[in-house]
Amino acid sequence: MNVNQFRDGETLRQNRNLTPIQQKTNAYTKEGVIVNSFYKDPSKQTDFQDTCDTLIISDDTSLPKKLAEIETPVNKSLLPISAIVLGVMGSIALLTSFVRRSAKINLNIPSFKRLPATTRNVALNEETHQALYQMIQAPNQKTILAGTGVLTLTAMAFMGKTFFDGFKDVWVKRREADIQKNLQENLIEVETQSFAGKMQIVRSMLAKHAIEFKKYLSDDSDQILPNFGRKKFNPLTFTAKKSDENKSNKNFASYILLGLGTFASIIGLGFISMKNLSKSKLHLDKYIKDTKAVINDIIEKSAPVTKEHDRTNLTHLFKAIGADAEEIKSYTKNLNWDKEDIAKFEKEIAEEIQTSSTKVNAAMGGDGTPKPSFYSHVNDYRAFFYNWLLDTSNPQFKQLFFGITGLTALGYGGKLVGDAVKDVQVKKINAETELQLQKRLVSTELRNFKSKKDAAIKPLVDEFYRQVDAGKSKDELKTMAENILFEIKNGAPFVYS
Repeated sequence: MNVNQFRDGETLRQNRNLTPIQQKTNAYTKEGVIVNSFYKDPSKQTDFQDTCDTLIISDDTSLPKKLAEIETPVNKSLLPISAIVLGVMGSIALLTSFVRRSAKINLNIPSFKRLPATTRNVALNEETHQALYQMIQAPNQKTILAGTGVLTLTAMAFMGKTFFDGFKDVWVKRREADIQKNLQENLIEVETQSFAGKMQIVRSMLAKHAIEFKKYLSDDSDQILPNFGRKKFNPLTFTAKKSDENKSNKNFASYILLGLGTFASIIGLGFISMKNLSKSKLHLDKYIKDTKAVINDIIEKSAPVTKEHDRTNLTHLFKAIGADAEEIKSYTKNLNWDKEDIAKFEKEIAEEIQTSSTKVNAAMGGDGTPKPSFYSHVNDYRAFFYNWLLDTSNPQFKQLFFGITGLTALGYGGKLVGDAVKDVQVKKINAETELQLQKRLVSTELRNFKSKKDAAIKPLVDEFYRQVDAGKSKDELKTMAENILFEIKNGAPFVYS
């Protein structure tokens, strides 16, 4: 039996907090309740009209309108698959076209615009990788001893981490079991309130309709009450309270004001930003003006003796103002150098300013040769153990290892304990939140139950009154009334303990 076939709120709440075996047992219990509630004694023989009266079958009950609605079938075709295939192949074609164009550009681009070659740097960031590299690159007694020590420490740290992680998981799981036990204990009261409320609703409906039916079935009721003397059955419904129209208008007006205020703020901030940019441009213009004055001063005082010094300074200053070739020539024509030196300087500085990229420092990126290079950049407590094993005579290496390793262990242990406590506290708060939610949902569940009960009983009560107007005998009406009351007590939606 599928335990999910019961979809009432109480069952969903129970299943959320029950084990699979408990859910299955609960479902079997409810199945037995339904079967026992609707079991009919086959020894009782009634004619067909009695059966209709017993089941309260109406002669003019129509099917729901939703049944006639036909959904438009989704057009399932291979077009999406074809579009994906064509899209992928089209992307590959575009990529190859991009590569072809890049190769063409590479042939025609000037050398000073070309991207520089890069060395493929391989970083040894893991201490174990660095130790293995040293053992392979320079196998000797120290590197082998230090590498073996690092690998042994790594294994010990891994096993210790595994043990403490498992210990944390076990502790959190046990605390979670205690939390679930307390939640189950607290939910007993919530489920009791829900169950008692549903039973009270059923008893109230039974009492209400029994009193109403007695008017037509008692011996002193010689005349059937006319329609205008009988209250029409109106099921109790619960609807959300509509928002006040004035409040809605106020909210709409506040939204408009907020929007206008936001728009005005955007304009104001944009104006301030443009003003700041204008001021920045003024500062930049002043800087360029001052720099040009320095350039003119250097050129006026230039001489063949100070040529190298002036060349360096002018190079930095021309780069600072981003001078183009014509502007450079307008300044350099007044230099007190040889014409050949001036022309050479103009060409070099113009190309240097126009160059799109520069080579990385050889100490960081290599010399640009497209071959792999290796360097080690380790941020690991085991690196200090490696250094100590390489030189055990240095006491500071020893102190560094124990200090940083101890600090790392304390940090990890603190994080482990913090995470465990956090997980348990979160589970506690979640359990309390679940309990509060279930308490708040009791009233919602009762309203839902009452609304569905009314929806199930209303057609039967309406049929009873139609049979009253049709002149049915009291015995026949009594049979119908009894079955209506039976349906109220045992019909859907069901009340389960």
